[in-house]
Amino acid sequence: MTRQPSKAVTNGRGLIADRAYVTLRDLIVTLRLPPGTPLREDALMTDLGLGRTPLREAVKRLEIEGLVDVRPRSGTYVTDVQATDIVHIAEVRAELEAQAARLAAKRMDDERRAAAAALDADLRAIEGTTSIGAYMALDERVHRFVWEAAGNPYLLDALERLWALSLRIWHLVLERVAALPAAVDEQRALLDALVAGDARRAGARMREHVQAFEAEILDAFSR
Repeated sequence: MTRQPSKAVTNGRGLIADRAYVTLRDLIVTLRLPPGTPLREDALMTDLGLGRTPLREAVKRLEIEGLVDVRPRSGTYVTDVQATDIVHIAEVRAELEAQAARLAAKRMDDERRAAAAALDADLRAIEGTTSIGAYMALDERVHRFVWEAAGNPYLLDALERLWALSLRIWHLVLERVAALPAAVDEQRALLDALVAGDARRAGARMREHVQAFEAEILDAFSR
């Protein structure tokens, strides 16, 4: 997952710091820097072609988001992942994602309905396959469509952060998760509710989808 630099960042230094953050976060989320890995500043500067200041700014943001742990007189480490993290993150995500879906349903227009129809066609095309990676990529497109259609930048920012935390957990267990045909049906039902402008149903469908998928991940994590 790649997050676009904030529009509020307009100077060169800010753009470099934002790129440093995105690069380092993606290394952590995709487990190329696994939980417990010490972050060596000099090595990262060399490997990523970053200066000390943007790298430190990136680390500060990642610490706030719970992806790194800065320990005085010890160093900086990628945080560990616990089963309780899955539960706690899912509890928050389920509510915020449901709210985003309700708002999106109220704010649908012709362009967004067309985009929803295109996503539905892609979901139909992937139905019955066993490619978890392909499904995850499409699942993210659906979620981002909802977040953006909701039209609330503060909600979008909160969901971006929760998604990064969730995605790292998913990468840990994806090879243990069976195909998820039910998740495709859930997403199609969600899109149908959005197109219909049914905020109550859209919120309920999104909450059920998040909770069901997190239950699958928790079960795989516990094996």
